[in-house]
Amino acid sequence: MPGTTLFGRDKELATVDEFVDGLPERGRALLIQGAPGIGKSCLLDHAATRARNSGFTVLRASGVEAETHLSFAGLHQLTHTMTDRISGLPSIQADALLGAFGMAEPSPGASVPQLFMIALATLSLLGEAAAEAPVLLVVDDAQWLDVPTLDVLGFIARRLGAEPLGLLLALREGHAASLGAPDIQDLRLKPLEPAAADALLDARHPGLDPCVRRRAVEMSAGNPLALIELPVALGADGVPTESGASAALPLTAKLERAFASRLADLPSDTRHALLVTSAAGDGALTEVLAAASMLTGTEMSVRSLEPAIAAGLVCADEFRMGFTHPLVRSAVLGAATLADRLAAHGALADVFHAQPDRQAWHRAAAIGRPDEGVARQLDQVALRARGRGAAAVAMTALERATTLSEVPSGRVARLLGAAELGLELGRTDRVSSLLQQAEQLELGVLERARLLLLREGLEVDVATSTPRLHLLITTAERACEAGDPELALRLLRMAARRCWWSDPGRELRERVVAAAERLPVSELHPDLVYTLAAATPVERAATVLERLERLERQGGYDTLAAATLGTAATMANAYDHASGFLRHATDGLRGQGRLGLLAQTLVSLAFSTVHTVDWETGLPAVAEAMRLAEENAQPRWLTGARIAKAQFAALHGDLDTALAVIGEAERQGLSVANPSNLAFIQITRGLIGLAAGNHAEAFHCVWRVFDPADPAHHPFLQTIGIAELAEAATGDDQRAMARAALHRLDASAGSSEAQLIRINLGFAHALLADDEDAEEYFRSALDLDMSHTPFARARLMLAHGAWLRRRRRVMEARTPLRIARESFAALGVEPWCERARQELRAAGEGSKRQSRTDWDLLTPQELQIAQLVAEGLSNKEIGQQLYLSPRTIGAHLYRIFPKLGITSRGQLRDKLTVS
Repeated sequence: MPGTTLFGRDKELATVDEFVDGLPERGRALLIQGAPGIGKSCLLDHAATRARNSGFTVLRASGVEAETHLSFAGLHQLTHTMTDRISGLPSIQADALLGAFGMAEPSPGASVPQLFMIALATLSLLGEAAAEAPVLLVVDDAQWLDVPTLDVLGFIARRLGAEPLGLLLALREGHAASLGAPDIQDLRLKPLEPAAADALLDARHPGLDPCVRRRAVEMSAGNPLALIELPVALGADGVPTESGASAALPLTAKLERAFASRLADLPSDTRHALLVTSAAGDGALTEVLAAASMLTGTEMSVRSLEPAIAAGLVCADEFRMGFTHPLVRSAVLGAATLADRLAAHGALADVFHAQPDRQAWHRAAAIGRPDEGVARQLDQVALRARGRGAAAVAMTALERATTLSEVPSGRVARLLGAAELGLELGRTDRVSSLLQQAEQLELGVLERARLLLLREGLEVDVATSTPRLHLLITTAERACEAGDPELALRLLRMAARRCWWSDPGRELRERVVAAAERLPVSELHPDLVYTLAAATPVERAATVLERLERLERQGGYDTLAAATLGTAATMANAYDHASGFLRHATDGLRGQGRLGLLAQTLVSLAFSTVHTVDWETGLPAVAEAMRLAEENAQPRWLTGARIAKAQFAALHGDLDTALAVIGEAERQGLSVANPSNLAFIQITRGLIGLAAGNHAEAFHCVWRVFDPADPAHHPFLQTIGIAELAEAATGDDQRAMARAALHRLDASAGSSEAQLIRINLGFAHALLADDEDAEEYFRSALDLDMSHTPFARARLMLAHGAWLRRRRRVMEARTPLRIARESFAALGVEPWCERARQELRAAGEGSKRQSRTDWDLLTPQELQIAQLVAEGLSNKEIGQQLYLSPRTIGAHLYRIFPKLGITSRGQLRDKLTVS
């Protein structure tokens, strides 16, 4: 309890002191965990006092069980003294944070603020304060914070380091309040040692009867609060009184009984005031007294609280009152009848008539039966919470509203609405439960369509089964007949995605496309283009490319459309079209704070840049995608990012990294059988094998993509893998297998308009041709437009030069080999560059090894920051883009400058351009 000497906590105090004292140099987070009464709050008080004495800004908040459903209640409590600074933030951040606190209405037509934008605004707000003095955030009872606040604190915890900003939280043992920050320091409080327990008893209960003392020590089990409270509940001989604590009870129950023993002696009006306070979860003094007056029918004043204050059960000032310990609240609730508890919530609902969210929650708690009126109030709570970026609160409100629904159709709508929010939040277990509940009810055509769409969104079963595809098609057709073609198209998009994951056969894929093309939507609708690309990436490639080109010329597409179109382009192997859409999408998604979708889009961008060997774009995209996918618990996209990282490492010749990363991707990918990811993994292993000069291993890996009996078999991705297969095929048997695979691809994809497919097929034909036909195939391949695929062009030149040299046409061989060497060197593709040098030496011409480029010295994130600095952006502007603090950007620059041998921002542009 506040002001109590901390007996037996020397090590814990030293840990807290070291944590606080180190904050001016480095931001950190510390989580203190332990049982009720173990001393967590006392350690927080100690830390806060030490920080204030050192000149820190200390911001405090305490989780309140009754406010767990109030959007950003904890965040507002933590930062309310800094709201005057919000206007100094960038406008998009200020609007998001003020909207989260209900202090501003959204602008007409403005999009819903994303949680990450609110979190970035909070980080910026704290960063501005930390520039003046170190800031310590102190949060007690974190288990009762509202979920949006916890998410914001997790965002901050993952970005501590450069800022003199500390986060100190206390969490009750047995509760989960994950911040998603793996590096957070954990301090677990254990019971006091016997000597410390004796010292505490001597200090708080001097002269205690030996029998009572012994009994208190036994029952308290080293818990400091129990050592203070239980002696009061024990009789003179140490035997529990009727209202005291039984030795058979758990310690928490003993403490509750000990606090409850004090309630019986309080006046009736005081007990009613305590009951209202417990229902309110602490509260404003005027609100508590008003509700207690309604409950009792008599006017209540502060005098009614004095007995409880004297008994040490509550503390109050002129503004607020609260319990001295959360277990006091539990004791008050436990001592009240159900009828009294419901009445207390009803009285609070009446008092909160001007606060609709709080009123709705108390009305829901006050009623013991379904009530459509209260359910509709919670609908409005959900709507407001969603508008503030608190999807978790909106989901909970709709879930509670379903239990109060009197109208079956309203219950269905609320279940599906809550499930949609849960899917957005990644709460898959809760979504599955909600959908199971909805399936038990009578559903209309459109409701069944929504439910099926949500089932698809869970992505639990990625296998493409014929019955599931038939269900998606027929449900989409019925949804269109019922008047919702957009919903129908979303279902068919899901069906097409399944087709791309694992080919169900051309007939069924064509059925998906035919159903989509019958819908009354624009032929340039992004979801329709996606459906064509995913279901028929080869057969409808010309149509997809033509529509992508028209959309590129027209422009005007929004962020989500750009993300959809960019992904569609990658599915159709139209990487030359994908990059523009994906860059547009990533810029917009960062600005909107949609970091989950940003991670997915960055993975697509990374795969696009692999094919052009665009290190400056691809490496930062991979690094950012991995960071965001980990933060957002997106294992599928984390696997995709790792695959792209391994491909870049293989191209660069960093084979140890490539093997380690692809191993991680494979281990994670095997947990959910997904043929497309498995195929990408095997193609990547083939690329690694080629980079290492191990052609046999490379062929074995890539062949799995072509083997119908292998889990990694993937007909569409064979158009990518054929280049690696052809280069890896060395022996007669392997070349025969590769030719047979190429012949099958010619039949299915030979007429494709996708430039990359034509290039890969041309490359394979040239490498696999018999000597008498090879020259013609090389000439045909070299006639293709490879301006957007410099790596493919250089590989073809290398293969052509090597073929000429083997034919003893040495002088002719040198020209394509020089072009290959210079191209590989410019691209930074060291293994292939070394191969070109070796071929040139064999052709009688020497080569020098290239020195490392400047970008090669930087990590992917450093490269991304350096590029933005070179574009003229300030640290604050870069931080806004990358969802990092300006000080963190500055710390990166502190490391970047020495690596590049420069001393100022102005030198970065020239340095990177020259390299």
